[in-house]
Amino acid sequence: MMVRAEKLSASLEDYLEAIFWIVQSKGAARTKDIAKRLHVKASSVTGALHALGEKKYINYTPYDIITLTSQGQEMAKKVVRRHQILKDFFTEVLAVDTDIADEGACKLEHNIPRPIVERLVDFMEFVEVCPRSGKEWIKDFIDQCRTNKKHDCEKCMELSLKNFKKEKRTMLKTEKTITVADLKPKQKGVVVKVNRRCVLAKRLAEMGIGRGTLIEFERVAPLGDPIDIKVKGYHLSLRKSEAADIIISAQ
Repeated sequence: MMVRAEKLSASLEDYLEAIFWIVQSKGAARTKDIAKRLHVKASSVTGALHALGEKKYINYTPYDIITLTSQGQEMAKKVVRRHQILKDFFTEVLAVDTDIADEGACKLEHNIPRPIVERLVDFMEFVEVCPRSGKEWIKDFIDQCRTNKKHDCEKCMELSLKNFKKEKRTMLKTEKTITVADLKPKQKGVVVKVNRRCVLAKRLAEMGIGRGTLIEFERVAPLGDPIDIKVKGYHLSLRKSEAADIIISAQ
């Protein structure tokens, strides 16, 4: 029988998120690492670790290293994802400075309902791929925020229609497709298909990643493998051989 995960307090979610990032970096966490990351005293960390251990989110024994249980890993990913989506929305759409966006995400992430987070993901993808919006649309909004100068909507609509007709004619002639492995850092693309033989096909489908999904290439490891992508608020690491099975239309 599946045990339903308990709802965590904002404070415990902060500790779980901190442990997640430390484990990602070092393989395991120690009390002093957590205290340093959260800017708290080591004595304050102990109580939180006991609570997370009792809830089966971490493997914890005093004076020993700390790791996440499978249940804790899943919960931590949800917390991290909420934070990243909110931060991305504040910086990429609302043009808020990174430090302020990070602080705002911290304050909101614990209380915002999941349906709102999912809707934010949908919105961010929509404004990036819709011909009436896209990256230029976001850029124009950011410019307006910075200059306090109102945007010329009529001119924008005329230009958008012209560009849309041009892009449509181009797409009718040929749809230029590449694979995720061919992307360059910060380049984006929309999924056209995922080869069935791809070992990630089932996992991607379960995450709702399929035709029409926006993918952003983030970075590549120093030796060229693996590569990191961002999709639907998730940060995923893929081997180049796996990325080559995801066919996209580059933007």
